[in-house]
Amino acid sequence: MAHAAFELTTHGKVVNGPMRHPRNLEQGAPNSIHNDAVASKLGMRGGTVAGNYHMEQFPPLLTAVLGRRWWQTGNLSLYYKYATTDAEGVTCYAERPAHADADFVRIPVWMDHETGQRVAEGTAAVGAPDLESALRMRIAATPEPNDVRILADLEVGQSAVAPLFKVSRSRFDTRMGVIVEPLPDYTAASSWGGPILPPSLMCDVMYMAQFSLLKRDAKYGVGLFGAIELQIYDGPMFPEQDYAARIEVLAIGETPKTEYFWYESIAADPATGRDVAGMLMMLRFMKASSSLWR
Repeated sequence: MAHAAFELTTHGKVVNGPMRHPRNLEQGAPNSIHNDAVASKLGMRGGTVAGNYHMEQFPPLLTAVLGRRWWQTGNLSLYYKYATTDAEGVTCYAERPAHADADFVRIPVWMDHETGQRVAEGTAAVGAPDLESALRMRIAATPEPNDVRILADLEVGQSAVAPLFKVSRSRFDTRMGVIVEPLPDYTAASSWGGPILPPSLMCDVMYMAQFSLLKRDAKYGVGLFGAIELQIYDGPMFPEQDYAARIEVLAIGETPKTEYFWYESIAADPATGRDVAGMLMMLRFMKASSSLWR
């Protein structure tokens, strides 16, 4: 697959990468928001591109602005505002910090659709865990829900430990075939001693932990990502390496169209016990797709 070179554009303090066209290749998934037929019934324009795939577009921008240490102690915190469909153009943006070499740096970041719609907005950081990231501030402000049916069995503080999980080489290679920003870091020639995981596949490791907490059945209907934060504690992460993940529910809420919950999942190296990376996720469930709301 041919890719145009990454070029950074500067407008005052704001920098952006090139427009890219991420693919939605999950049309065959049943009862999925990525399926055109399912998404259309729920009022979407079509099957959506997963939010973790949009995160793949940010590393060349963030490493240019915050340095390559982003792979070791970086944060990317995104709240999704507008769902994109297959191959639509999107561009990611960031503000340059005044002092990129400070011990800790946080900057605003966002992604816009080719029509000008704001696809995602949030923060990125480097140097230490960001305890006041865009998503942590949203979680702290989550209002008490009025009517929760789909998530009635969940409680704040509920936790679980997942079985060991790794990203297989075949999964990694499949993602490399469609990734919008292929980097030397994802190859055997990487300066990290081998290929490392892009943000989307880092999320895979920690996303799988939710199935140890949430026994998904028909009542949940169709789910979608409302927000994702990736926090790297001691990276990078690698394919074909086992990680031990634990998960905890942080908040539960609802809107007129969805029920949602926030969780944190942290992946550790099972050999040493050190935390490698963490993920915050807002997982939404469409009320219109659940029998509990019909």
